[in-house]
Amino acid sequence: MLTYDLEERKDLPLYEFLYRRIRDDILSGALSAEERLPSKRALSDHLRVSVVTVENAYRQLEAEGYLYTRPRQGFFVSTVERVSGVPAALPKMETPTLRHWRLDLRSNQVDTACFPVSIWARLTRRVLSEGTFLSPGPHQGLQALRQAIAEDLREFKGMAVSPEQIVAGAGAEYLYLLLAQLLNRDRRAVFALEDPGYPKIRQVYSGWGAVCHPVPLDSQGIRLDALYASGANILHISPAHHYPTGIVTPIARRQALLRWADTVDGLIIEDDYDSELRFTGRPLPTLQSIDTNGRVIYMNTFSQTISPSIRIGFMVLPPRLLERCRRELSVYACTVPVLEQQVLTRFLTGGWYEQHLSRMRKEYRARRAAVLEAFSALSRVSISEQGAGLHFLLRLDTQKNDQALQKKAESLGVRLVFLSEYAAVQREEYAHTLVVNYAGLDLDRLEETICLLSEILAE
Repeated sequence: MLTYDLEERKDLPLYEFLYRRIRDDILSGALSAEERLPSKRALSDHLRVSVVTVENAYRQLEAEGYLYTRPRQGFFVSTVERVSGVPAALPKMETPTLRHWRLDLRSNQVDTACFPVSIWARLTRRVLSEGTFLSPGPHQGLQALRQAIAEDLREFKGMAVSPEQIVAGAGAEYLYLLLAQLLNRDRRAVFALEDPGYPKIRQVYSGWGAVCHPVPLDSQGIRLDALYASGANILHISPAHHYPTGIVTPIARRQALLRWADTVDGLIIEDDYDSELRFTGRPLPTLQSIDTNGRVIYMNTFSQTISPSIRIGFMVLPPRLLERCRRELSVYACTVPVLEQQVLTRFLTGGWYEQHLSRMRKEYRARRAAVLEAFSALSRVSISEQGAGLHFLLRLDTQKNDQALQKKAESLGVRLVFLSEYAAVQREEYAHTLVVNYAGLDLDRLEETICLLSEILAE
């Protein structure tokens, strides 16, 4: 008769403890193949547990294939491979501890206090009450959301696009992944990437097997001579406000890039990073809006303008890619929950997004002015910024290398990032240049911020 010490079960339910012990006996060979087990009634009386407990344990073992039944005869042990010894315990994984920084200039995230909590909550409750979010959405995103995005692009960026050209996805990195699969399906794509540039772009494309060539920049953006020499047929750029240099590509260079795309029969991925947060004049026209030959794939997200946690981005495909997209990418469901899509749709169509952007520009314009004024008090530094975005460059007059400065900063609880860290090919002009992400800076602690930086930069 099977005998087990039920005191060993601790917090396990009785049936699960019994199931595990019988399973272990089968795997160890203590119970032989074709051996008949006690009846449910007999084992329940022996162990002084309910018949239901034994029945549940037996049924689970039968479902997993450890036991089988014979009509009117009971349960028998199935033939399975024996396992010798005790399975090795899983290695203990240490939970990484998040360091608390006295000053963090590396994190490139908006201030969470700017999130429109009350409006977003009200719209969410409204969508929840209607229950329409329970139905699955199309792989490109809800028609209503794509229509709202198309109208926003037409009104504020001068882009004449149809909702059918728009594909929604969970953030920029996911859209990079879709583009890598779509454009590199025959492994012939060669991507030209801005250098220095956002490292995740290179990581995603190369991780999909694409050939990536870093192309250096000049004062107007990506260098044309280096672009032609790269042999690339796909170019990924951020012409409105490059991260991290802040360079804005002027119209003449944009036109030249479109001529390059026609010459090589290529495509341009326009990553319109934080172009909405321009503090002087109107937002710059997009490259897509002057593209007459369907060479530009436009990309943008709501990460900087609403919140990174929303994880909603979109891309606008030229007509030449629409059929291929439907054929090859429709297998994927849209990665943005329908609930989030419906809330964002109402946020856009109700005029709240426009109001929110206006408040954001006002808030960050004032914050930028205060930060620039405070940082100008630092000695042996020069500030480079283009009146846009949530970061600027701080060029340092120092004999110390970037690694030494970073190490000293960490010892003081300060988190820094240098332009050289964004470069695939290191160049002398990238050294001694600090990328200052000011969105999360506390204006009440600017004096402390300047004191910390002064101590770091002291020779």
